[in-house]
Amino acid sequence: MSSLVVKPAGPLAGEVRALGAKNAVLKEMAACLLASGAHHLTNVPRISDVTVMSELLEALGCRVEAVAQHELSIEVPERGGLHPVAPAHLFEAMRASLVVLGPLLARCGEAHMALPGGDDFGQRPINFHTEGLTAMGATFHNSRTVIHATTSSARLRATRVTLEYPSHTATDNLLMAAVLAEGRTIIDNAAREPEVADLGRQLIAMGARIEGLGTSLLTIDGVAELRPVNHEVVTDRVVSATYLASALITGGEVRVLDARAEDMVMLLRKLEAMGADVERGGEGVAVRALGRPRAVDVATLPYPGVATDYKPLVTTMLSVAEGVSVVTENLFVGRFRYVDELVRLGANITTEGHHAMIRGVDRLVGTSVRASDIRAAAALTLAGLVAEGETTVGGLEHLDRGYDDFAGRLRSLGANVERYP
Repeated sequence: MSSLVVKPAGPLAGEVRALGAKNAVLKEMAACLLASGAHHLTNVPRISDVTVMSELLEALGCRVEAVAQHELSIEVPERGGLHPVAPAHLFEAMRASLVVLGPLLARCGEAHMALPGGDDFGQRPINFHTEGLTAMGATFHNSRTVIHATTSSARLRATRVTLEYPSHTATDNLLMAAVLAEGRTIIDNAAREPEVADLGRQLIAMGARIEGLGTSLLTIDGVAELRPVNHEVVTDRVVSATYLASALITGGEVRVLDARAEDMVMLLRKLEAMGADVERGGEGVAVRALGRPRAVDVATLPYPGVATDYKPLVTTMLSVAEGVSVVTENLFVGRFRYVDELVRLGANITTEGHHAMIRGVDRLVGTSVRASDIRAAAALTLAGLVAEGETTVGGLEHLDRGYDDFAGRLRSLGANVERYP
């Protein structure tokens, strides 16, 4: 199994790029299913989830080619050339595989797939997806491990869907289904994340008629067909946050050249509260540490609140902050599983239910730890940057799902990080 070996090397400094967002590119690859022809995506990160989605699209009948270092060409066949079924292991490899459901129902009138996999941090039901698509005319014949959906007419029908929770992935799925539905669809309590808006911009360029991007009310007037386009994937705000956090935790100064401050407003406020000097002007976003981080209280909320994906990074920074902090997880009950690994590194953290109390310590001490999800892997690596001795981080199969050459980019900032093998 691969691992990262991390040793402290002092303050990190320099410039780095985050590249495209995992939570955008996977959905935008799936959106290509909605139109025959040659699609072109740029700013695509080299991550394992993109590889899996490429294999999934190929199994469905598409041709996917990496035409340059961060560019993909996706050739989508006519409707008759699409196969609405693919091997189970491709769906089980990641949660985002679920977003081919809407496009397949819209184009083929059928979808047969295994239940999706992904990071393990609590139950994430799919009923928001199935209930919305049922209202649009789909019929589901599901088993414990398989989703089988069909439509009785050539096109899905427009409807009004009110989501119980502003689910990012459910909003994506219903949005993609609605653009080819007959009539006007309204999605109320829609997710407002920048990645949803970016998917919407891609769909509009393809010929879709969508209003309300960036708000909780989306209005979609269905069209008969769409066209392929070129689209640049929006920057990954969580990867951006990771490199900015590396500056604060090590006492350094890092600029993420492609970071979008407007997508990270609440997080940047928290970094300032922790004692960082945040520069939003100029190219990207820069963070300069002004000393040891200060304690703050943080609660995760749907966008534009502090994202749950930020929380492992925030918890790690607070583990060496001055004072006592409370971090509250309002979205996923299992998202404190990395805390035990931070405690192994010497952090003083206690959890109870949705809350973690963090008493900052002067220093961490290196040891072997293992990540349970993507962001936990990144956070434990950041902890290793300030832990005395040597820290070995396992579970890199999670890290590789969301970070393009993480060790290499940290080394470019001055970190002592090596990957084995």
